[in-house]
Amino acid sequence: EVQLVESGGGLVQPGGSLRLSCAASGFTFSNYAMSWVRQAPGKGLEWVSSIGNGGRATSYAGLVKGRFTISRDNAKNTLYLQMNSLKPEDTGVYTCNVIAQSRSYWGQGTQVTVSS
Repeated sequence: EVQLVESGGGLVQPGGSLRLSCAASGFTFSNYAMSWVRQAPGKGLEWVSSIGNGGRATSYAGLVKGRFTISRDNAKNTLYLQMNSLKPEDTGVYTCNVIAQSRSYWGQGTQVTVSS
């Protein structure tokens, strides 16, 4: 059974940093690209960033490029999102995603709130 468990969210002041983690199990993590998406209050899902299975290929949404860094540790089956220079508009539930065996899997999400 595929499981994705996010952690690391919280309340942070504008300009602050957070590091999100996504612990994966139930599939061969190192074989699959992974993504982070987010959902702000009252809005739809927004893609944030993706990383290739080897960790070299990365891509970012324009709104987070230069501030967020996606990475992965295939030995630990864990995906990360380092978020710096956070803004109030980064507030939302952050969820990791994998498409494996032709299905899309999601974690339960972790809340990030950027507020003074």
